[in-house]
Amino acid sequence: MSLALLLGVGGLAGCSGSNASNKVDSNGKPSFTIMANLYTPEIPSDKIEKLLEEKTGVDLTIQWTPDTSYEEKLNTAFATETLPEAVFLKNQTTFIQFKEAIRDDQFWEIGPYLSEYPNLSKLNEQIIENTAVDGKIYSLYQGRPLSRQGLIYRKDWAENLGLEAPTSIDDVYEMARAFTEDDPDGNGKDDTFGITDRADLSYGAFKTVASWFGTPNGWGEKDGQLLPEFMFEEYIDSMDYLKKLRDKGYINQDFPVTSKEDQQAFFKNGTAGMYIGSMADVVSLHKDAVTLNPDIEFDVQNKITGPNGEYGIWAIPGYGNVVLFPKSAVKSEEQLKEILGFFDKLATPEIANLIFWGIEGEHYTVQEGRALASEDTDLTTREVKPYQSLEVGEPKTNGRYEGLFTLPAKEKAEKLIEDNENYLIHDPTVPLDSATSAERGELLNQKINDATYQYILGDLDKAGFKNAIEDWKKSGGDDIIKEFNDAYQKLNK
Repeated sequence: MSLALLLGVGGLAGCSGSNASNKVDSNGKPSFTIMANLYTPEIPSDKIEKLLEEKTGVDLTIQWTPDTSYEEKLNTAFATETLPEAVFLKNQTTFIQFKEAIRDDQFWEIGPYLSEYPNLSKLNEQIIENTAVDGKIYSLYQGRPLSRQGLIYRKDWAENLGLEAPTSIDDVYEMARAFTEDDPDGNGKDDTFGITDRADLSYGAFKTVASWFGTPNGWGEKDGQLLPEFMFEEYIDSMDYLKKLRDKGYINQDFPVTSKEDQQAFFKNGTAGMYIGSMADVVSLHKDAVTLNPDIEFDVQNKITGPNGEYGIWAIPGYGNVVLFPKSAVKSEEQLKEILGFFDKLATPEIANLIFWGIEGEHYTVQEGRALASEDTDLTTREVKPYQSLEVGEPKTNGRYEGLFTLPAKEKAEKLIEDNENYLIHDPTVPLDSATSAERGELLNQKINDATYQYILGDLDKAGFKNAIEDWKKSGGDDIIKEFNDAYQKLNK
């Protein structure tokens, strides 16, 4: 491991050191390096990169770092002050981990400069505020739909059994029962079940089901103070619902230890008929499923009402990656402004389309004012997909094409994802900080996650779950509650 770390440091230092002191290349172009997360198996060809340099007038070096080792290399480069000029943080969790370094003045505050740039100044104000640290802006964000969550189900099975699209939690339960007990595929065998789930309380089924029951998103207000979601009765109701589904055999029995791959395999191979999660997954699920069963049909649904007859769905903060600018690499305000100028160009329709869709006529075509990606997914994965991690903003702010999809269920899913924005449940703690949460939050959350699974599996009763909450509070949870409430009051003064 020590050797690996040394190699990682050397590689980063070699790339970043040569650029950190050189503001321009031999042709007088601004020159800098970006550290970006690589989600694909291979580093992309430089075809898009060369066009990007040509259209923005910069000499760009991209450090493609595999997702599996990204955080390790990021932390090593930070510790050795070998970060490049622009650094993408892969998610909200990593961003939170860097907040103390941001407060320690190790990254540039960019908020005061954004109004100078025609495109960066158009970024979504609410999302920008969600990335603020003590009310100051240090990062640019890559936009994400606020909620993709909903239900994907076997439309052909539903039609076989005379079932309509579910619109309530009772309908979902009945569909799960029917898909388990009423031979939806008509083969005369007892070989199907209702819902396939995995070991993920957020992006699996649980958090979406909890939204349908009216549970707060992460934290909610109760008796005049912010409290974590698991201290609300709706959270208990959601656990009871999942427990009943499992007790009846309407959901895979071992879902608390099921991987995402195995969860999706149940849906693709015709074993399970319902998938609760990102509705956008319908494309990849359908692509694999039709190779096994050409007649398979999927449909999507978002509005599932709870006991109160209302619909709500949990929202993310609206960003995926954020990009920071280390003072160890960006030495002057002049250099920072040059780099921000490059990112301002990324937020134009022409460049946003280039890095997201690729080259028109080669990687995509424009139909009905939208982009239709090439059917050669291997080509787009190899040459385009990695560059999508560089996107700044989202279609509403950078003007890039929305996608056009040939699969009707995907077209419908995109409309329902947009519709979800009318019913969002936000987490009020997103712009807030808690020192105890940053230090011990992951460990404390695991206590509640374990207790949640134990309750659903029947290994813990309601009293036992409340004991787990008391343990969480005594182990630092009370401090987290106090710190979030103090920060909330300070922010809203």
